[in-house]
Amino acid sequence: MEMINTAALRWGGVDIFINNAGIVRAGGLDELTRSQFELVTNVNYTAYFLCAKYASKLMKLSHSFAPERFFDIIEINSKSGLSGSNKNFAYAGSKFGGIGLTQSFALELAPYNIKVNAVCPGNFLEGPLWTDPEKGLLVQYLRAGKVPGAKTTLDVLRFYESKVPLGRGCRIADVARAIAYLIEQEYETGQALPVTGGQEMLK
Repeated sequence: MEMINTAALRWGGVDIFINNAGIVRAGGLDELTRSQFELVTNVNYTAYFLCAKYASKLMKLSHSFAPERFFDIIEINSKSGLSGSNKNFAYAGSKFGGIGLTQSFALELAPYNIKVNAVCPGNFLEGPLWTDPEKGLLVQYLRAGKVPGAKTTLDVLRFYESKVPLGRGCRIADVARAIAYLIEQEYETGQALPVTGGQEMLK
């Protein structure tokens, strides 16, 4: 609540809220601890609920003074919110839940012209989340045995690149364009927009 109020006092309100906090703890059922599972859930799922709760409160107030205006809540979700992820169930579960929240918030907030959508990026294979030599997902997935037969992190990288019809990982510019579209349009809410190079397609 304090974060939202501070932003509103500084900028005069909240027109757009983008929920971009997220963490990953990979591992199978025999490996992941309850505390790790709950950490992922708290950051990826519960925090989204709390932020949407307080951001929408201010947006509703603004709507009462300017009912013709539109407002946006956008969750940065994941392709793992669209299909399960082997030995990454804590993350995938939290992201599936995030889409459920997005759709539910969209129904509740539509009368106030508050659009609620999610962007579901593919793997940021070139970014530090994947490439960090100690904690990156390439290392985590190699250790967890997510890629059968992989001997090196390069093997893991090539495996994930091969899954993308357009042949590369997601980039920041791809996500930024999706966010810009969701904000600009005025006739979509409750959507989970894939940005995956064709790896995940709307059904």
